[in-house]
Amino acid sequence: MPEHTYPYQPRAHPRDKPAFIMAATGETVTFGTLETRANQGAHVLRAQGIDAGDHIAILMENRREMLEVCFAADRAGIYYTTISTHLNPDEIGYILADCDARLLVAGDQFVNILTQLAPVQADQCKIMIVGAPSGTYPFWSKEVSDQKTTPIPDEAQGLDMLYSSGTTGRPKGIKWPLEKSPPGARTMLIDLLNGLFGYGPDTRYLCPAPLYHAAPLRHAMVTIKMGGTAVIMDRFDAETSLRLIERYKITHSQWVPTMFVRLLKLPEAVRARYDLSSMGMAVHAAAPCPIDIKHDMLAWWGDIIHEYYAGTENNGFSAITSAEWRAHPGSVGRAKLGVVHICNADGHEVSVGTEGEIYFENGQKFAYHGDPEKTRACTNARGWTTLGDIGRLDDDGYLYLTDRKSFLIISGGVNIYPQETEDTLLGHPAVLDAAVIGIPHEDFGEAVHAVVQLLPEHENSQDMAETLMLFCRSKLSALKCPRSIEFRDTLPRSATGKMNKRVLKSDYWDKS
Repeated sequence: MPEHTYPYQPRAHPRDKPAFIMAATGETVTFGTLETRANQGAHVLRAQGIDAGDHIAILMENRREMLEVCFAADRAGIYYTTISTHLNPDEIGYILADCDARLLVAGDQFVNILTQLAPVQADQCKIMIVGAPSGTYPFWSKEVSDQKTTPIPDEAQGLDMLYSSGTTGRPKGIKWPLEKSPPGARTMLIDLLNGLFGYGPDTRYLCPAPLYHAAPLRHAMVTIKMGGTAVIMDRFDAETSLRLIERYKITHSQWVPTMFVRLLKLPEAVRARYDLSSMGMAVHAAAPCPIDIKHDMLAWWGDIIHEYYAGTENNGFSAITSAEWRAHPGSVGRAKLGVVHICNADGHEVSVGTEGEIYFENGQKFAYHGDPEKTRACTNARGWTTLGDIGRLDDDGYLYLTDRKSFLIISGGVNIYPQETEDTLLGHPAVLDAAVIGIPHEDFGEAVHAVVQLLPEHENSQDMAETLMLFCRSKLSALKCPRSIEFRDTLPRSATGKMNKRVLKSDYWDKS
């Protein structure tokens, strides 16, 4: 790791250089403008009584204010949580209450959702709106414009606290200790990402994914802090991505395998239309990439594709270059943060090539906010931590994933945990038992599928399947709802009541 400290960005970079560009509109925020708005935003937070160590939340689509609010919190010593725009009011309210948010800054299109939050949550968490002013809530931009443009006197390094669902289905905040330093001091995340992917003043980074996800947010902010320029798409579109790479001479980009599939499905004439020669680093993660898809992308883009494996927790991190992957196809690389261990159900290390649960030793320390039991559950007697993923190591120390958490569904790069969906189905009066699994899907990798056992007085039918899907949609965000439902007379539970999902999944994956 380098021994120097990093000057706080955007303060140390040319004021007229673009810090980030909103691709859909071309709106450009320079380092000077970001510096001004981040300072003003920090003053707003202090004016609202939000001090270092407190917590705010952000609910908005990819727009300039999202990064500006994050940078304001980042220099005010505040934890900030970005919330998925796909969640319903109950799910949003849960996160606000769980993280003890003192303020929610939300996009104007979510006003109707915000009015449905429980009154007690609205009383405990102030709300401000970006976009069009709302008569119901204060307007963030107006509050910002009224503040000083100089730094707040008690600047401190802030930090994200992002949420990752657990096996219970309820999301849990992943909390790292706040840095006891002024903004701009060296951090683990800057060291790690800069060391692996070379973000710097000449970087032009394309972000095609929602900023409420960990990787897009962190990579975009590190790019800006290192003096590069981030180009932010409002939503992913395959051809638009290629057009932006050519237009902005993108050097770095980040993807999930689903995006690779969409890119490869473009007609050959369209793929050949754009000059991609500026791009020297294309990073992908979030879900295992099919080997054939990766081979096709390497054939198209060349050996610029880098893959990594990590969780939002960052308890460990592995990475692999294109050349390494060609020698170890299917691997997610060797450890770059922490030491990898593969353990059996008893917690003992297994031999090379044997599958087991993946643990990291000496990784980033973290805790699940408000859930010490879950924090303890992912830590073994030696202090190693796991995300519950299953994998194996080869003789050269390369890691291979064989199951991304036993029950986890990864659809289009989004993690979906089935317990909450199962609990919802079990709440329907016609359902006796239910299991939710991921089944193969050509575009998304996996699709949410439910296997249901009805009570004897109810008949299996397409009408019943549609009724249950509508029931789920009334309770859950769309991403968590089944795309398909099948009925069975019995489900494979053990004598202790545990569902054997491997049996259910084998009917689909063994044939795929």
